[in-house]
Amino acid sequence: MKIKQTESVESNPVDMEGASGVAMRLLVSDADGAPNFTMRQFVVEPGGHTPKHTHPYEHEVYVVSGDGVALEGDVEHAITGGDVVFVRPDEVHQFRNTGQSPMTFLCLIPNSAAGQPVTPVPDCCG
Repeated sequence: MKIKQTESVESNPVDMEGASGVAMRLLVSDADGAPNFTMRQFVVEPGGHTPKHTHPYEHEVYVVSGDGVALEGDVEHAITGGDVVFVRPDEVHQFRNTGQSPMTFLCLIPNSAAGQPVTPVPDCCG
């Protein structure tokens, strides 16, 4: 068993095309001995967003706090603390903070996702 405080894990800005005001902590991964899943914590500042993107693996999201929208393609779904989101493989998605305080969510991905492509999707064509 491994126990650690979230705040003891280094927070790094998400430096990906299309990201704004997002930081991530890698809470649990194969480096901790987890054989199947990686748990990440994202904090999205007010007005911030993850990149609009797609990838060939699923992930599960638990919204800890804050308010925002989860984009499924071009469809917006309101999300708030306590909500759970399942993102299917190859589904275009994005998380945006529409509230006045940081939006925090946990994101679980399979360890097999390491090295798989993440493809940014432009907001408009042309």
